[in-house]
Amino acid sequence: MINFKHLHYFWMTAKQGSITKASEHLHITPQTISGQIQLLEEQLGKALFNKAGRNLALTDTGRMVLSYADEIFSLGNELEQSIRTASTDRTSLLRVGIADSIPKSIAYRLLAPAMELEDPIRFLCKENSLESLLGELALHKLDLIIADGPIPPHLGVRGYNHFLGECGTAFMAAPSLIQQTDNRFPQCLIDAPFLIPSDQSLIQVKLLQWLEKQHIHPKIMGEFDDRALMKTFGQAGAGVFIVPEAIAAEVASQFHVEILGHTEEIREQFFAIATEQRLTNPALIAIKDAAKEWLKNPKSDL
Repeated sequence: MINFKHLHYFWMTAKQGSITKASEHLHITPQTISGQIQLLEEQLGKALFNKAGRNLALTDTGRMVLSYADEIFSLGNELEQSIRTASTDRTSLLRVGIADSIPKSIAYRLLAPAMELEDPIRFLCKENSLESLLGELALHKLDLIIADGPIPPHLGVRGYNHFLGECGTAFMAAPSLIQQTDNRFPQCLIDAPFLIPSDQSLIQVKLLQWLEKQHIHPKIMGEFDDRALMKTFGQAGAGVFIVPEAIAAEVASQFHVEILGHTEEIREQFFAIATEQRLTNPALIAIKDAAKEWLKNPKSDL
């Protein structure tokens, strides 16, 4: 195992740019620092520095080791701060990853029950691709991921899929666009301008398959990673767009659009992905229990 004292001396030297400056900062002799760095280089079997005049320049290996050292000592700092504040701060930190294919309204509704617990919760929310978030979960940087599908088998990430629920799909459009439609749903979608989620979302494949099954070929005007942006385009009349039926009434009110139709054949699913097979964190349990109840009867509290 790497000697972290040696690593710390290397890290400080790399940050200060020279052994002399590092020794002044650490209040130890340059000879001590130089000897400790040499021991680290012998253990790794690679040189970490090259001489550059009076200063030192990192080798390729040195730059790689520095990037890890930055993270290691940053986490150590974070640990120390957490321990210092634990006795006075009752607020628990819940680190949640939100897959960027999840509508923001859905994310809020799924996480809100954790805010109602007796012990206060502080959220740290990160939005990114599911693949990136799973990498952070594997490194224990996240407690939970909210996603529209389970862990993809090809990624080989260890985690557990907790099914939260599912709902049908609503088709929505600006009133001005709906007034131009003559046929009933879903025939009114033929040749209609259409906005769809990008292939980052599992719902895109389901939507296209359903349209093909109905022999409907709308005009695809745009694909969107950000479904909030897709709603904004839809609000402006750029095309018909879809939302999970669980938030259709909310979207209609917020974006001043109308429901054109809906189908239960296109099902949006929601998962909580965690490293625990059996959830024990009270916040995670509250999220899972409330989600199943809400998605079973989403219109009851809209």
